[in-house]
Amino acid sequence: MSKLSDYRLLSFDVYGTLVNWEAGILSALEPALSKANAKYTPEQILTVYQALESSQQTITPDMPYSQLLATIYPLLAQNLKLPIATEEDCRRFGDSVGHWPAFSDTVDALRRLSKHYKLVVLSNVDRDSFAKTNAGSLQNFPFDMIITAQDIGSYKPNLRNFEYMLEAVKKEFGIERDQVLQTAQSQFHDHHPAKKVGLKTAWIVRPGAIMGNLGEEIYDWKFNTLGEMADALEKETK
Repeated sequence: MSKLSDYRLLSFDVYGTLVNWEAGILSALEPALSKANAKYTPEQILTVYQALESSQQTITPDMPYSQLLATIYPLLAQNLKLPIATEEDCRRFGDSVGHWPAFSDTVDALRRLSKHYKLVVLSNVDRDSFAKTNAGSLQNFPFDMIITAQDIGSYKPNLRNFEYMLEAVKKEFGIERDQVLQTAQSQFHDHHPAKKVGLKTAWIVRPGAIMGNLGEEIYDWKFNTLGEMADALEKETK
């Protein structure tokens, strides 16, 4: 197997890998859950959410992510027996994306990894939501390139998203496919499609993660956190 240090560019999933989207979603739903005195486990809530999100992404692949969340909120509320969704409830849920928290190791790990790699965002959100996240919990981290689903007009796991990224980094940096390492938590959104387009991957497990898992786990490297990946790279390059 090649070494981590053999690669020149990391293509990141953001929400689930760098940002704790599960905590963000649950926090955004908490007022409605409390009002309804609803007693669900995080797994029950997020399983319903993931099914609705995935279905809507298939139906409207060019819909910006914050709008997509606002669109699915009424059905999410209905399925969880929450109060009937108002227009303001939908807007607030969609806008929550930009306020979801980063994992505690993320920013430090990005700084360490940036000493060796170009760092590229390949995210399923829209430009405005990512800009809010980057200005907030990601502390204005200077990524080398930012690509969102809104730029592409489709959502991962569509292979088009990965091919778009590969064309962009080749044009901008002269970096070829075999020099790119897809770095992500979600098996569904990232690792399985990345393999189909010939990319090697680093799986950032985020232990306890509920969404994005599949029975078959595909990866070339496996780390519990992004910080562990940065540790491994530094050990290689000492």
